Amino acid sequence: MSDLPDPPRRQRVAAYAVILRDDQILLSRLAPYLVPGEQWTLPGGGIDFGEDPRDAVVREVHEETGLDVEVGDRAWIDSARRYASTPDGSGDDSPLDMHSVRMVFEGWAPVDAPEPRVIEEDGSTVDARWVPVAAVLDGSWPVAAWVRAAIEEHEATRVQRLAAKALVRRGDEVLLTRLSRYAVEAGQWTLPGGGVDHGERPAAALARELLEETGLVAEVGELVGVHDLHLTGTAPNGRHEDFHAVNLVFLAEVPADAEPAVLEIGGTTDDVQWIPLADVSSGVVEVTEVVRFALASAP
Repeated sequence: MSDLPDPPRRQRVAAYAVILRDDQILLSRLAPYLVPGEQWTLPGGGIDFGEDPRDAVVREVHEETGLDVEVGDRAWIDSARRYASTPDGSGDDSPLDMHSVRMVFEGWAPVDAPEPRVIEEDGSTVDARWVPVAAVLDGSWPVAAWVRAAIEEHEATRVQRLAAKALVRRGDEVLLTRLSRYAVEAGQWTLPGGGVDHGERPAAALARELLEETGLVAEVGELVGVHDLHLTGTAPNGRHEDFHAVNLVFLAEVPADAEPAVLEIGGTTDDVQWIPLADVSSGVVEVTEVVRFALASAP
């Protein structure tokens, strides 16, 4: 039986964030004095006494990546106990009975956020970058073991959105809007329209959205059909979502001589034009699935 005293105990409670952007994840590289060789981890760190864990995540992520993020309400909890030295640059590598409690939240940064960079000087991380999720999961990117478990536990936020869309035709042309870089299907052309607010009549929502996206006052007609789309990707606010869109497609008319123009600034629409139907059917103009659905369903 050893006469040596038990090593001192230390407990550390920290908060981290899984921040995904399409097929990439935001990671921070640990400083060399903490681990031998190259090792990456989720951005985050210790929670100060009296600090809300969500505030700690926002603060730590900014220090380690330079990004201003938002975090969700739910957290995955990881608890690990180990006997190890914890080099801190002081030269004292005495053994410790270490208990780490990690709270891992969902986080997201704006889609137009700058490239990540370390803000904190002489901290626990020395680099930050977007890394392919696949490389982390298959082991080809060196990460702390618990990081893979955190990613596997992560679930994309489920969002269902009811929208009203308009099929507006003029001779052999159709009125389409182009999705901006803030939209999931950025660069593609789609039907004008948008989300129905709580308690709002779909036809009224469509007239409002048409005015914002095209500058045109429209007369909303009959319902053409209901289209739905299920996909996972980065939402306009930067959040990684499991997204289900339910689109009510209506016929609509606008003044024959009216020229469209986008009125909303910084939204999900950056252009609007009358597009020849021949360019849609030939694939010259890349359109979303709801456009083809509407054209095939309309009388």
